[in-house]
Amino acid sequence: MTTNLQRPKRGKMVNGFDPAQADALDARTREMVDRRARLLGPAYRLFYANPVEFAHAEGVMMYDSDGNEYLDAYNNVVSVGHCHPHVNAAVKAQMDKLCTHTRYMQDGILDYAEMLLDTFEKDIAHVMFTCTGSEANDLALRMAKYHTGNEGIIVTSEAYHGNSELTSGFSPSMGENSRLGTWVRRVPAPDTYRVAAENMGEWLAAHVAEQIHDLQRRGQGLAAFVADSLFSSDGIFANDPELLTPVLKVVRDAGGIFVADEVQCGFARTGSDMWGYQRHRVVPEIVTMGKPMGNGYPVAGIAVQSHICEAFGHDMRYFNTFGGNTVAMAAARATLEVIQNENLMENARKTGAVLMEGLRDLAKADARIGDVRGTGLYMGVEMVKDRATRDPDSALALALVNEMRARRVLISATAANANVLKIRPQLCFSTDHADRFLTELKGALASVTT
Repeated sequence: MTTNLQRPKRGKMVNGFDPAQADALDARTREMVDRRARLLGPAYRLFYANPVEFAHAEGVMMYDSDGNEYLDAYNNVVSVGHCHPHVNAAVKAQMDKLCTHTRYMQDGILDYAEMLLDTFEKDIAHVMFTCTGSEANDLALRMAKYHTGNEGIIVTSEAYHGNSELTSGFSPSMGENSRLGTWVRRVPAPDTYRVAAENMGEWLAAHVAEQIHDLQRRGQGLAAFVADSLFSSDGIFANDPELLTPVLKVVRDAGGIFVADEVQCGFARTGSDMWGYQRHRVVPEIVTMGKPMGNGYPVAGIAVQSHICEAFGHDMRYFNTFGGNTVAMAAARATLEVIQNENLMENARKTGAVLMEGLRDLAKADARIGDVRGTGLYMGVEMVKDRATRDPDSALALALVNEMRARRVLISATAANANVLKIRPQLCFSTDHADRFLTELKGALASVTT
């Protein structure tokens, strides 16, 4: 048993509320914080130094219990906008009709599967459905291990791939108290801000090869290299769009496969391609999806090449009580219809360009901004103490996150040092919303000194 004296420091969470500061909150908020702790226990976390309670939302706006409006530049789960009427209507209509699982014949899952597979390369032939991205990554890794006969997994240094026993075991960003599997190896993220690599792809491939060698020496071999192709939890690196080609050659030469985790970077987020990995001009063996897939309804899954799942499907059965249920498929199909019919990929490109230009203008005027990077509607703004040394400034980044919350704009932070502002709005974010965001960030930068 772990005693109080032996207990490690509180579990890591970027932009997390510190319960020790509860006395500074207003009476209503403090009461809710205390009630959460009493009913839900200590493992749950809240955002922001001053937590916020939301009552309703629409589009890119959220409203607190007093009716105050917040610009949401963070929640990609509702990828096509909060409470989108087309998605909500599809869910209600199906719920009014039938909600059942995949062991009965149904057109809905087949219609959506065809629609979804049309967004992938022809080599990717099958889809399988889960409820969460964690389940999708769990299934992908089971399949990768079965196909290759190997155990080893390689991820980037601050990756996040899920919260199940398996997936938390290869999610370093869960913090030091969350143990990594003995079959897991980490490689540095392709940090285009700090690493002066003439060919970043070859640089990353060399690190991967080193870890493959270690796995092979220990008799584990390589099952999969797993990566979010925008390296979201590592700090959002999108400046070298074809770096995965040499990495995957090393991976495949060692008998491993590539699992592209598209939970954060997929579904038109990049503004240039439907899937983040497509910016790298590669084709994964398995693609995992989640969060934005049903615009808030729990639906996730994998897309997989036939030869990867052939033996797995022959030797085992797969069933998920809620994965692929009729209502989930209605939500997923309606969400994809909105992305395509409302041309949200192009909107992500156009609005993202406005955001990027504005952020770079702010960087020219403020030396605390060390780097601005991203693509489409996914941006990272790295805060530093000194541009010459590029020392990360975590305190400044978190102060800005909380100042933006005070100005009723929602963002968060990411990276190992929590010094990168994470900007990830809904795909319907307009140029007017971008202008408002930039105005408030400029004001926040002027207000915050550390």
